[in-house]
Amino acid sequence: MKNNLTIIALLFASIALMESCGSAESKEEKAIAPDPEIEAIHPEKGSLSSSIKLPGELVAFQQVDLYAKVSSFVKKLYADVGSEVKAGQLLATMEAPELNSQLSGAESRLKAQEAIYLSSKATYERLLETSKTPGTISPNDLDIALAKQKSDLAQLEAAKASYREVGDTRNYLEIRAPFSGVISARNVSAGAYVGPAGKGSDAPIFTLQEYKKLRLVVSVPEAYLPYFNDKSTAKFTVKSIANDTFNAKVSRAAGALDTRLRSQRTEMDVENPKLLPGMIAEVSMPLAGDSTTMLVSSKAVLRSTMGTFVIKVENGKTIWVPVKAGRSANDKTEVFGDISSSDTIIKTATEEVRNGEASKKIKLTE
Repeated sequence: MKNNLTIIALLFASIALMESCGSAESKEEKAIAPDPEIEAIHPEKGSLSSSIKLPGELVAFQQVDLYAKVSSFVKKLYADVGSEVKAGQLLATMEAPELNSQLSGAESRLKAQEAIYLSSKATYERLLETSKTPGTISPNDLDIALAKQKSDLAQLEAAKASYREVGDTRNYLEIRAPFSGVISARNVSAGAYVGPAGKGSDAPIFTLQEYKKLRLVVSVPEAYLPYFNDKSTAKFTVKSIANDTFNAKVSRAAGALDTRLRSQRTEMDVENPKLLPGMIAEVSMPLAGDSTTMLVSSKAVLRSTMGTFVIKVENGKTIWVPVKAGRSANDKTEVFGDISSSDTIIKTATEEVRNGEASKKIKLTE
């Protein structure tokens, strides 16, 4: 029995020794296993095609508040809210009895001045004819008569101007549409006292808007201006017509930044009967890039607490190159810094790859 137990103990000891040797060999194999290859790429030149979504507003292509030019009373209104009017159409008439009296007085002064001028003109012509006989009229009398005629002519022209002024003021008693559009607001009724803004009526008589042609107004932030093309075509939608997408071409750009929003006002002309002034739009603005910009895989850009870098492999070492990241699209990112298309950079940058350490085995991929 003792011999059997001894044999069994030796057998278990042999098995344990073999297992420990196998485990040591396995660890040794793992310890000397080669490091995995690190994928690397070359930066490439190109441009990204992307877009941004911005809020926009549809406003009337033309809009005007119509006030009375002179203080008067509304006699009759020929349009109301929603009325479609043509350019030159009569919208309202006012009455101001004192203007009729001023016009009559100006007309009387004009006729009186005409008579005075005709008299002085006839006097000068008679003296001029008589002076042809030597010694009858002195040159001084002839000069005085000529000066009187010119003075009366000047007074006549002044009387005509005064008469036209009163007549033009009287014409302001009629309000006409300056362009074709729709009346979007009416603030007075017949009999109301109206006048220039702040003198009788703070609110305008009518607000007229051109609604068949609209302006889509968008504020483009300063950061996107380098990629902004003022000849591009944008797409937009409005909440009230959610199923439709509309197109609009950029027509005008302010060329300066708004001091409050730090953005550039951009306008697009829109002609669509479904759309109305005041609608809010969601605009998709295309952004064009520079074909000389360097592009890398988005994973190759390392964003750390120390800044933004790409990791370049040079002379057997990894170098963190500081860059400025631009736009990203389709797994590509614009980078600006000391890199070129001939450089080799790590495809997936992580902080585990230290700056200045010996580079591991590099596998260049397309």
